[in-house]
Amino acid sequence: MLLLDSQVVLWLADDNPRLGQHARRCIENADTVYVSAATIWELTIKKMLGKLDLPDAFDVALAEQGITHLSVTAEHAAGIEEFPELLRHDPFDRLLVAQASQERCDLLTADRALLTTTYPFVVDATR
Repeated sequence: MLLLDSQVVLWLADDNPRLGQHARRCIENADTVYVSAATIWELTIKKMLGKLDLPDAFDVALAEQGITHLSVTAEHAAGIEEFPELLRHDPFDRLLVAQASQERCDLLTADRALLTTTYPFVVDATR
């Protein structure tokens, strides 16, 4: 199972070459590929602020491509406490780490701060 962070979702959507070949194989070979409700929330906020251009019903388009929506639960939210070293990091990313950990998913990301952690489930999306 694989959870995509927001940058990876965008790269996948526009077939950006920054999404590495290893990452593409991970996506192709995963039994289930998830996008978190937190990622949709983050991207929608950026769209509303004019920082990002997304098509209408972007979440529906992702589902039509076979990407499964992952809801945010109270357990996920409380799970960020397991990662105190990320306390000052982006709150959306902290939630994704907790979700990936609890759901036993690999987290595909290009976030350098997350990639420097020792979490075995954090995978470099640029490779």
